[in-house]
Amino acid sequence: MDTLGRARRVLSIETNELERLAGRLDRTFTDAVTLLRETVERRGKIVVLGVGKSGHIGGKIAATLTSTGAPSVVLDSLNALHGDLGVISDGDVILTLSYSGETEELIRVLPALARFDVKKIALTGNTASCLAKASDIVLDVSVSREACPHNLAPTSSTTVMLALGDALAMVLLEERGFSRDDFARFHPGGNLGRALLLKVRDIMRGGEDAAIVKATDTVLDVLKVLTAKRAGAALVTDSDGRLAGIFTHGDFARRFPSDPAIGTRPVGEVMTVNPVTIGADKLAAEVLLVLEQHRIDDLVVTDADGKPLGAVDSQDLSRLKLI
Repeated sequence: MDTLGRARRVLSIETNELERLAGRLDRTFTDAVTLLRETVERRGKIVVLGVGKSGHIGGKIAATLTSTGAPSVVLDSLNALHGDLGVISDGDVILTLSYSGETEELIRVLPALARFDVKKIALTGNTASCLAKASDIVLDVSVSREACPHNLAPTSSTTVMLALGDALAMVLLEERGFSRDDFARFHPGGNLGRALLLKVRDIMRGGEDAAIVKATDTVLDVLKVLTAKRAGAALVTDSDGRLAGIFTHGDFARRFPSDPAIGTRPVGEVMTVNPVTIGADKLAAEVLLVLEQHRIDDLVVTDADGKPLGAVDSQDLSRLKLI
């Protein structure tokens, strides 16, 4: 088998295991989400505990939970018995990850956890293990085989564990009504933060920079406005000042070969009517979605009365570090 064939085999095995996981989800998963939600609502936290590869997966799950408003901390099982149990408070939930459910370092911590008034959720591939028996809720992450050709290296099992953690975090997010604005509060930095915190009015070309023309203006006059404004699209208005259409440099270039006299025609005759629009108070993140959905380069911004305020040029998004 060639290199690509081997890669596809790995992906196929892991995909099949994810499908098996989805097929066996039951009320236990619902109970786990409910417990997590109730804990967060009581201002408790989620303590994630794992060893080895499961510990790495646990760290990512904890980060996802925290970034979506469910406070989580990672407890190192090796240090738990040497003071780090101090991160646990009564009312917390312990989310424990171990494929075998018999990892020695983890099992040694279980008696100590019994001293706290906490609930325990286990993600394990062995529902008859010591870990499973010591837990209040057990989520089955068993796999039929690892993607490793020797069926040894944790691959399918860690993928399934990670995916189930994502499912817990995302369903919990929805049940708590965690919004885009909430997300923005936790991600103020980087491209994601900019896209979530900025409004459309903050990134549009408006005011003196907007190329706004009348439907009765000739195409030649519109081209002069576009050049002066260094804009790629002109926003065409009707006699009441409302948006009537849009005309771009691309429209001119496509029409000119078959209509050399287009420059003398009113732009209202050759414009694109009913262009895609967006409100100025929408989040900048929505611009990315609209541009992609409609496969356009310029998005018109209008007010509540349908009058153009400006436009968002897709070429500006890179400069603004939104893409």
